[in-house]
Amino acid sequence: MTETEAPVAVAQAPAATEPVEQARPLSEPAKPDKGGFIWGTGRRKSSVARVRIKPGEGKFLVNKRDVNEYFSEPQHKAACHKPLEVTDTLGKLDVHVNCHGGGITGQAEAILLGIARALKGYDPTLEATLRGNNLLTRDPRQVERQKPGQPGARKRFQFSKR
Repeated sequence: MTETEAPVAVAQAPAATEPVEQARPLSEPAKPDKGGFIWGTGRRKSSVARVRIKPGEGKFLVNKRDVNEYFSEPQHKAACHKPLEVTDTLGKLDVHVNCHGGGITGQAEAILLGIARALKGYDPTLEATLRGNNLLTRDPRQVERQKPGQPGARKRFQFSKR
């Protein structure tokens, strides 16, 4: 620094002395059905998953089969368990899923969304955690339709000048 330059004071934010207020739930808890289940529906591509959760010992059934038996790939199993791990409810809730349509990846991601929506209905205070981990956002991408006169959505037949 030269003699003509003045030192610049750095402004600091005042320290917060008040405790931070917890986020209030945006909605009331959903009412369980006759079996004590809270429902959530998840969709991805052409897959649909109807999810039911209730307090229990941690059973996780997909189409009446254990989740580890239904999905063979580790990323699909991880996707199904992610909402439960994020909210620390893994092993505390029984999860029953009926899913159909699409492929294995679409079904796994539909189950993820369905569980997240059911957890939001089960305990609205979990919504901030689920939203913060981007688990309540539906993926809107769909398969592009095939256009007439082409072999696929974007692919063209080979052009021949002669």
